[in-house]
Amino acid sequence: MRACVLVLASCVAWCVLAPASRSEHGPDGPDRWIQLFDGKSLRGWIPKIRGYKLGENYAETFRVQDGLLKVRYDGYERFDNRFGHLFYEKPFSRYRLRVEYRFVGTQCPGGPRWARKNSGIMLHCQPPQTMARDQSFPVSIEVQLLGGLGRGERPTANLCTPGTHVVMDGKLIKRHCIASEAPTFHDDRWVSVEVEVLGAERIRHYVNGKLVMEYFQPQLDPEDSDARRLLQMGFPKQVVKGYISLQSESHPIEFRKVELLPLE
Repeated sequence: MRACVLVLASCVAWCVLAPASRSEHGPDGPDRWIQLFDGKSLRGWIPKIRGYKLGENYAETFRVQDGLLKVRYDGYERFDNRFGHLFYEKPFSRYRLRVEYRFVGTQCPGGPRWARKNSGIMLHCQPPQTMARDQSFPVSIEVQLLGGLGRGERPTANLCTPGTHVVMDGKLIKRHCIASEAPTFHDDRWVSVEVEVLGAERIRHYVNGKLVMEYFQPQLDPEDSDARRLLQMGFPKQVVKGYISLQSESHPIEFRKVELLPLE
């Protein structure tokens, strides 16, 4: 019964969001940016790692050191498909999210080849309490973060759609990942990614201030088993709001800024 109450409360939180307050500094005034990462702790964040219960931070995968939010695997012998996500505790609908990240070090042994210098910012996530214990990825919209591998093009801030679809150029897109127009960053420099999310209307990706991708009408994919389970629980097909999470996919990554500007 207690689990049912938790899931029901999460469902309500996913569907109801208080409007943002106004600011004397204007629509993007400095006093309205919310620092989701305080630079000192994981306060406000909840880990969910595949194979473990919600809240269990296996081997301190997610940690704060030197003022940075770090994803590390020094406590792993092998990755073994332990995909993880660090959820912020509150859902959002209309906002701008700004993240500064960099890839460091080498991939955890046993990580899939495609996950080298690969991570993501997950938007419009299902409530973390509704994830199955062995579920690899939340139903969400992913802003895929990629690092260059020394040669060739590998743009960052791409779109991936675990359990979802979007509309681009007036057409429903069912392809899982779509490349952005962002540059490739082969080294370990800090990269700024900003996402403008307008509920179910439109989502835009920016890299270092430049628009690199735009799409519309995020929605659940009824052919995906995890999304179908949400539909059976009563979630609407059109996704208008959800949780934000940061990914762990086997390659170390660091974040020095995670901030959000609510939009009315």
